[in-house]
Formats: sequence, C-alpha cells, structure tokens
Amino acid sequence: MSKLEGKKVLVVGGSSGIGAAAAKALAELGADVTIASRDPAKLQAAAAQIGGTVRTAVLDTTNDAGLEAFFAAQGEYDHVVISAAQTASGPVRQLPLVDAYAAMNSKFWGAYRVARAARIVPGGSLTLVSGFLAERPSKTSVLQGAINAALDALGRGLALELSPVRVNTVSPGLIATELWSRMSEEARNSMFEGAAARLPAKRVGQPEDIANAIVYLVTTPFATGSTVLVDGGGVIA
Repeated sequence: MSKLEGKKVLVVGGSSGIGAAAAKALAELGADVTIASRDPAKLQAAAAQIGGTVRTAVLDTTNDAGLEAFFAAQGEYDHVVISAAQTASGPVRQLPLVDAYAAMNSKFWGAYRVARAARIVPGGSLTLVSGFLAERPSKTSVLQGAINAALDALGRGLALELSPVRVNTVSPGLIATELWSRMSEEARNSMFEGAAARLPAKRVGQPEDIANAIVYLVTTPFATGSTVLVDGGGVIA
C-alpha cells in the first residue's frame, strides 16, 4: 500500500503549473486530493486532467475570513501543499509599490495565512514553494528574491512551532509553466534555450521535477525544516 493511500491532501494553487503537477503526482500515489485556487474554470480543467476523484475548492489566500471558514469546515488534513502566488516583477525603483505590496500579499502572506489557518494532523506535513532567487538574487527581480527568502525562513520557523507537523520548502529554478505564456513563443523558446545552455543540467525544469521533490518531502517522515533546491544547478551556475 502506498504511504499516501487514503490520505487527505490539499494543494493550494493546484489548478495550474507546479501545483497541478504536484496534485497529479500525489493523487497517483493514492491520496485523496483537493485542489484549490481562485478560478473555478481553471480548477475544473485541472481536475479533468488529473482524473480520478480529485476534489476542487474555490479559495482566495488573500481573504482571511474565507480561509478561516474553509479550514473550519474541512477539518484536518494529512498534508497541505502551498503553490499559489501572483507576483509582479521589475527593478525596485520602477516596480509600483502597489504591485510590490500585492506580490508580498499573495506569495508570502498567502502562505502565512494558510499555515495559520490550516488544521493538519500530528505527523502530517506542510510544504511551501519558494524559489532559487532567494539564494541567487537578480538585479531585475529583487522583490521575488526577498519574498522567496522570507518563505524559506518561514518554513524553518514553522517546523519548530508546528511540530510534530513537518514543514518544508521546495525552491525551484526556472520552470516551464503557464507563467511564461504571455511571452511570444519565439521569445519564450529563446529564453529557455539560453537558460538551458547556462545551467549544469542543460535543460529548464518541468512542473513534474518540482512535483517529485514535493512528493519526497510529503512522504519522508524524517524531513522537516528543510529547503530543497530543484534548480538545475542555477544557484551554482
């Protein structure tokens, strides 16, 4: 029997990208998965792709009262994964403050709110998704690096506070997700090819690469307080 057979799992941000890939991988291991995001249409499309008995929940991580009500109604989860975020990018002196505040509210405070409200069984897990810019800052994405570093620190602190619930963070590098769909296909392919040439792994990441790391942390009882880099060698390149 799989370690996740019948386990109740919530993937916040499970309607696309890394979250959807994680939800699929966890469901394939027998977990009773619920995917949550703000967009009902995207949730239904993702659920259809994942298949099985995956459930959906419309959830806004910036809505304090809504989160509290959701978790009060749902009861305890065995595992919670948080991969939901919307973050604007740009140089500090050019990025409007309203966009900077919104990015922090979505990715950092959203994760904080979920961690605060979620009810997780003892020995269960909470897994956050940050990003390698925490370790290797970019002069055009300073805010993203700061938010990711804050998430890494949040995960370590929560591992102490929420024990025996295990708390870990996965830190991805460049991943080929829908995030880049606003770019033209030519520009996107050029960016991926250039990144692959610079990375020791000689490829950009796929959502499934990060899902593998999430599954590892969810299913490893001795893993807590860890940040797992899955960046193709981006930090050392």
